[in-house]
Amino acid sequence: MTTRAGFVALIGEPNAGKSTLTNQMVGAKVSIVTHKVQTTRARIRGVAIEGDAQIVLVDTPGLFKPRRRLDRAMVAAAWSGASDADIVVLLIEAHRGITEGVEAILENLAEVVGKRPVALAINKIDRVEAQHLLKLSQDMNEKFAFTETFMISAERGHGVKDLRKWLAATLPESPWLYPEDQIADLPLRMIAAEMTREKLTLRLHQELPYQLTVETEHWEERKDGSARIDQVIYVVRDGHKGIVLGNKGETIKAISKAAREELEEFLGRRIHLFMQVKVREKWLDEAERYSEMGLDFKDGNA
Repeated sequence: MTTRAGFVALIGEPNAGKSTLTNQMVGAKVSIVTHKVQTTRARIRGVAIEGDAQIVLVDTPGLFKPRRRLDRAMVAAAWSGASDADIVVLLIEAHRGITEGVEAILENLAEVVGKRPVALAINKIDRVEAQHLLKLSQDMNEKFAFTETFMISAERGHGVKDLRKWLAATLPESPWLYPEDQIADLPLRMIAAEMTREKLTLRLHQELPYQLTVETEHWEERKDGSARIDQVIYVVRDGHKGIVLGNKGETIKAISKAAREELEEFLGRRIHLFMQVKVREKWLDEAERYSEMGLDFKDGNA
């Protein structure tokens, strides 16, 4: 039996739907999804099976104009994910069309991908009329020689099956890269931290989610099959600590409960989750915080 396997990098602007598509393809939640931009910080790999092919999806951070060190490291991780992949899929949003950000990505794309296949996935197709989609598809294909174009709704699953089948058939012949039952290659400690960060991002407003990071400090397996997980939420200011804790600790309690429930569902067992919030003014400039996120600190240099 001939098997196929390889890496597929999903690239695009922040909020184009890369994490939603990753989860839809894998059939489970491996990548955090919020309505806020720049939620994905590291390159997250989800593993999808289609027939005899194993598709390793690299959900990259959104490509945007970086303003600070963390932004630069995220953008470097995204382009690096694209340059390492066997196939690249560029996601754009149907209703936003060819934005400045999409133009900037197209400028770099040929140089990064070389001769490898690049598919265009026009996402959120339910938001526009059919004739608009056809024109957008034509305009994009005039700007870049895409191997294939797909019209999809990552959220609803429309068109995702066709994309998955095409990816499976286009990947190189290769033994599978991961065990059959593995759906992600992030360490569990990191998945747990990401789940908590998602809950924080959904609860907190404005800039605060970009000023904090979550790390899993300890993971203790218990004899009864449960696990104790200790996490630290780093913020840059005292005022932020107060917001994360909330009145009488209500916000952190709600976040902890939501994260614990999702972790229990994901791991299929009981979890004892403990969180503390620490002020660390310079965490955005500490190499150790970046390696915990799976980013390269050096890539953040201007």
